[in-house]
Amino acid sequence: MPIYEYKCTVCGHRFEKLQSISEEPVKTCPVCGGAVKKLISNTSFILKGTGWYVTDYARKNGASKSSSEKEEGSSKSSCSSCSSKNCSSCK
Repeated sequence: MPIYEYKCTVCGHRFEKLQSISEEPVKTCPVCGGAVKKLISNTSFILKGTGWYVTDYARKNGASKSSSEKEEGSSKSSCSSCSSKNCSSCK
């Protein structure tokens, strides 16, 4: 069941009420008996992160590398003709 927030238009008293969606809204202040107004409140959860599915879940084995990892790997790759790293004759 949702929690609704109300504010009295007479005395300014703010209160919350746990109510069913089908239940009638509160109309009188429990403190002074004045008219109340239903407020729109902030949600009780916050979405954080850089994305939803792709960036928030752990990578599985064999997942593609990031662009910075690819660049590092290409600069350290072995020479195509002699299979050695940083070959001076092939540069």
